[in-house]
Amino acid sequence: MATIEECRSALDKLSDSMQHSEGGVREAAALDRSVSCHITDLDVTFAGRMTGGRIEVHETFPGPPREKAQIRLTLTGDDLVALVDGELHFARAWGSGRVRLEAGLTDLFRLRKLL
Repeated sequence: MATIEECRSALDKLSDSMQHSEGGVREAAALDRSVSCHITDLDVTFAGRMTGGRIEVHETFPGPPREKAQIRLTLTGDDLVALVDGELHFARAWGSGRVRLEAGLTDLFRLRKLL
């Protein structure tokens, strides 16, 4: 089972990848939205903002998200690490219910370029 530190590191790695992306991926990464990532097996939430092509985590707290972020990701720690490392395909994980991504319809269309 991935640790809180490994999950935070995976989010940092994802953020770095987004910042160095190009074309349509860079455009999708340029969203300015509130973000939450709930790690179900650790029952911890990372909350922050996607801005300037990066994910900035502002706080980490136990339990589910306290507020409804504009972009919400829910998954296990191992799945987060596997997604970021390229070992888990997002569309298959999302389709099977292993990963939940909730956002407005326009944001979902833009985010699909990232994932």
